[in-house]
Amino acid sequence: MSRLSIITSNKAQTTVESLYKDLERRISASPPGLCPVDLASSFLKLCHSQSCGKCVPCRIGLGQLQDLLEMVLDGEGTLETIDLIEKTAKNIFYSADCAIGYEAANMVLKGLRGFRDDFEEHVLRHRCKCELYQPVPCVSQCPAGVDIPGYVALVAEGRYGDAVRLIRKDNPLPAVCGLICEHPCEVRCRRTLIDDPVNIRGLKRFAVDHAGDVPLPVPAAPTGKKVAVIGGGPGGLSAAYYLTLMGHQVTIFEQRKKLGGMLRYGIPNYRLPREELDREIEQILSLGITVQTGVTVGESPSIVDLRKEYDAVYIAIGAHTDRKIGIEGEDAKGVISAVELLRGIGDGEMPDFTGKSIVVIGGGNVAMDVARSAVRLGAERVRIAYRRRSVDMTAMPEEVEGAVEEGCELLDLHAPLRIEKDADGNVAALWVQPQIIGPMKNGRPTPENSSEEVRLACDIVLVAIGQGIDSRLFEKQGIPVKRGVIDALNWSGVNAKDITGVFAGGDCVTGPATVIRAIAAGKVAAANIDEFLGYQHLISVDVELPQVRLDDRKNCARINMKERQAADRAKDFELVECGMTCEEANQEARRCLRCDHFGYGSFKGGRTEQW
Repeated sequence: MSRLSIITSNKAQTTVESLYKDLERRISASPPGLCPVDLASSFLKLCHSQSCGKCVPCRIGLGQLQDLLEMVLDGEGTLETIDLIEKTAKNIFYSADCAIGYEAANMVLKGLRGFRDDFEEHVLRHRCKCELYQPVPCVSQCPAGVDIPGYVALVAEGRYGDAVRLIRKDNPLPAVCGLICEHPCEVRCRRTLIDDPVNIRGLKRFAVDHAGDVPLPVPAAPTGKKVAVIGGGPGGLSAAYYLTLMGHQVTIFEQRKKLGGMLRYGIPNYRLPREELDREIEQILSLGITVQTGVTVGESPSIVDLRKEYDAVYIAIGAHTDRKIGIEGEDAKGVISAVELLRGIGDGEMPDFTGKSIVVIGGGNVAMDVARSAVRLGAERVRIAYRRRSVDMTAMPEEVEGAVEEGCELLDLHAPLRIEKDADGNVAALWVQPQIIGPMKNGRPTPENSSEEVRLACDIVLVAIGQGIDSRLFEKQGIPVKRGVIDALNWSGVNAKDITGVFAGGDCVTGPATVIRAIAAGKVAAANIDEFLGYQHLISVDVELPQVRLDDRKNCARINMKERQAADRAKDFELVECGMTCEEANQEARRCLRCDHFGYGSFKGGRTEQW
């Protein structure tokens, strides 16, 4: 008999490990609108099954908590039951031996703090308070409410033009979003229950690439109403597009030389080719929209002047100002803001970084954009200094991976301290303080100072720590501003005391966000401006969707987008990403589970045919 033996997993344990992965996928695919009390009870039951049984608070206490939660769900509880749940959870939290017990109790306490009113609704009215307006997960996660199952089904049938027409009902920039959308629609894709989410953005791009010239809808009869849109970014273009379709006369006032906003002045050509952007903007303008570029509204003309001339005004100025990092030496020659660099590139002004050593400060998409642009502009060495861990970066993972593949060095856990100047006032180095990851605050780990300072010798420092909104001129003219952003309601109306008919949306209201959120804000504003002007125009599209396939959806891996080789793409600003082939698109589109038809979608409607 041997003293030791190699432990191998038996069939039961192997199956359990597989079930864990299934459970992870199911949780990640949970759509919004589910009953939080029911979910809390289910999670608690799972936690209780993990108990070793050693300590009473975990073995007995979690079972008691389960029973109390079930009483609330069954309508047998009282308000005192909720108090008892809180008291029991606190006792377990403070007395359980290990994290299995006290973290399970903490989860219940978080629920009581976050949705106590849901607990009370179950007790007082025996119902769930949560509401589900959109049963299709991908559509509910898309800020613009695009009919995703519809256009994916059209792509599967090879009807690419109809797919683009369907997208335009809710999003007038399908080519742009097919290339650079952050695809929140994929986060809760129900296909995750089987394997991986559908590549929705990739299918949108495929539809646009293969649809050819798809005519725009014919605008409604002219209403005689005039609307001024301030800002020619995605939000302004979206509002102008839908208002024009409704029959109103729209004029866009843009401060820069060209339209596009951050699409042109914040996203490099290798992610969003200018010819694609220009083509889509020209299509929108072909409806008869008037454009005035090089105009700074707030100076001449003022908001008051515009309101006198136009029946309504929509403010969509975006977030175009840079943020200072606030460290010593920031005024040195060679310190350039990311916003400034990308703005120049957007206007065709390409700086020469040949042979330069560059350090980028920041960890968002903009930081990755300027780092990768610097490589293409000839920089000899590019380093990215970020004060948190690389996994904590707000940039999309594919952007970080792309930067590293192209030769950028990632220095995570390095907080900038000061910028060293030479005798002529030029950048000589960036001094950083290495960090060690610390306690969690608001769901994110907090870095703390670690070892001695480190000197990063460099010629240029690119600061990419976020953007701000220049709202000062608007505030002077009576537009309410709160914490640096315009104070607007969720229907885009602005509560200005002396001015009516002013609306605002996008980054200037929410702070820097995504392209699809700006487009959604423009759509919302257009609908409510139309109503303010005394109309109820409806936006719809006459596209008949394919019949739902009833065949089984077998396991099938997701088609991911391919990219050009790093060694080749780092030499130019040509598009990095390669589109799907016809075979890939057809396979990927047929992975869709058609949640607009099956399950709750079948009797909830699953589709908004007009708005």
